[in-house]
Amino acid sequence: MRRLFRLTATAACALALMGASFAYPNPGRVTGDVVVHDPTMIRTSSNYVLYSTHGYLEARTSTDRINFTRAGSAFRTPPSWWRTYSSGNDPWAPDISQQGGRYLMYYAVSSFGSNNSAIGLATSSTGQPGTWSDQGVVYATTTSNDHNAIDPNLLVDASGRWWLSFGSYWTGIRMVRLDPATGKRHSSDRTLHHLATRPDAPYAVEAPDIIRHGSHYYLFASYDRCCAGLDSTYKIKVGRSTSPTGPYTDRSGRSMLSGGGTMVLETHGSIVGPGGQSVMSDVDGDLLVYHYYDGNANGTPKLGVNLIGWDSAGWPYVY
Repeated sequence: MRRLFRLTATAACALALMGASFAYPNPGRVTGDVVVHDPTMIRTSSNYVLYSTHGYLEARTSTDRINFTRAGSAFRTPPSWWRTYSSGNDPWAPDISQQGGRYLMYYAVSSFGSNNSAIGLATSSTGQPGTWSDQGVVYATTTSNDHNAIDPNLLVDASGRWWLSFGSYWTGIRMVRLDPATGKRHSSDRTLHHLATRPDAPYAVEAPDIIRHGSHYYLFASYDRCCAGLDSTYKIKVGRSTSPTGPYTDRSGRSMLSGGGTMVLETHGSIVGPGGQSVMSDVDGDLLVYHYYDGNANGTPKLGVNLIGWDSAGWPYVY
């Protein structure tokens, strides 16, 4: 698979350098238990661990990044505070990273279509399923707020500052600063930054994931309608900024606060509504990890994994 990825990348990179367009690639080969929503993945010392929405944060493991086996969930039992935001104790959209020798996982608890929502934090010494300890609520919203506390993503910037981006519909993507000592909101910097929105109702942009590449920060976000099987219109766009707090603009210079965003991946062939993405660095490069709806399987949500390339102007593409 990796050799094929590299051969495909050569052709894709050549087209990108020439400014030409090319067809979106199909997801890289994955097998086993790959029915997921909102996947996040990390490589530990012993395996790959992937977490996703539902089931106390469903877990899957792999030794080769191809074959995935269901391995329980992050939590064995739900923390008591979940019930305030989800009557079914149903957590969503985890974000896993390793910071300072421990694993952190931010995740959301809410119900569909509501912004009575909270972002929680869990920690683990190994990152493996069943080993996570609840650290409580990091940020919450109520129905009186103009934004939504779901779809969290941790960014550690070039200066070592910690930031949490999040958001869905309402007024789009927001960001707050965190304290690295606690992983929770910074006590002296309470600014609520605004990174991206849509100028048109229902303001359908969500699931931020921000990475640093070169001299820029890149905000990947999911646009339009998720979770509707073959009727989903999800797609992944990106903007970039020289500051973690923005402003983020697309390739044409349009702000992501005005509906801007450069397309990274959208529906093509039987690959419907790709989104819910996260970006992971591995030994062979950066990976886009996402879900899509399989047109050859009645719209079943599946795991997608593609390598990310960078063109001569510093913009990402998948191959």
